[in-house]
Amino acid sequence: MRPDGWHLTEDLDDFLARAWDFLCSRPAPHTTPLTAIEKLRTRGADASGAGVTLFGWLEEDGEVRAAFLRPPTGRLTLTALSPGQADRFAGHLAGLGLRPSGVLSDEETATAFADAWRRHTGAAAVRGWGARLHRLGTLTPPRPVPAGRSRPVGEREHGHLIRWCREFAADVGEAVTIDAASWAGTRFAEKRYTFWETEDGTPVSMAGANPLVGGQVRIDPVYTPARQRGRGYAGAVTVEVSRAALAAGAREVVLFTDPANRTSNALYRRIGYVPLADFCAYAFTPAVRRP
Repeated sequence: MRPDGWHLTEDLDDFLARAWDFLCSRPAPHTTPLTAIEKLRTRGADASGAGVTLFGWLEEDGEVRAAFLRPPTGRLTLTALSPGQADRFAGHLAGLGLRPSGVLSDEETATAFADAWRRHTGAAAVRGWGARLHRLGTLTPPRPVPAGRSRPVGEREHGHLIRWCREFAADVGEAVTIDAASWAGTRFAEKRYTFWETEDGTPVSMAGANPLVGGQVRIDPVYTPARQRGRGYAGAVTVEVSRAALAAGAREVVLFTDPANRTSNALYRRIGYVPLADFCAYAFTPAVRRP
């Protein structure tokens, strides 16, 4: 039995041997690390760019209680911790001389770790991305269903797909760097996409789905061009990709929303998604040394 405490490795197989069952035990709240790890497993170093990904897990009484990964970008993706665990983890990393660029987790954990990191290192923490995680309860198709049908996005429509992903990124405030040359390295590349099209075959909305991993599928992105909104297309296409995820064997189907977007939050609740937890990210700035 390994001693209690945090164990760190750069070996993905070693990490999976120890922490995989723990991550799969709560597939909905662990959707982000599960999806990131699957990308690393299937695409290797190309999934995270140049550099090494660091993994770690917390053992207590012979059981894995938490886990994290830190890709070359430096931001920790961290599962839930108590405030005490977050403080000890921050102290452990600081003692090893490791300096993450930020943290992403559920809101309570991310905030507790950011506060602890400030205490241990003097670094400031700036809150950035925030989202609400929803899990699918009972899938409820919209009534009435808008005219048209769903269909997979074809290879010849790749340019159309890239354009809509660019528009989606701009809508949600992400860096718009997606084009044909960079596509394979973006977070959009590994997903399967579905269009909702009108009866004349015109695409009017889309939804993507991440690969099934650890028992969960995350729906992302869902996008309808502004001129087509308010007609039920987003709800219809989300129902179709959610149904496909369940048919593929997903125990949990999840998605993130902007908590401030009342329209999208109301839409997803109508079709069966239930709020689970708020998540957020902090960026760390180096401590200011006074003369």
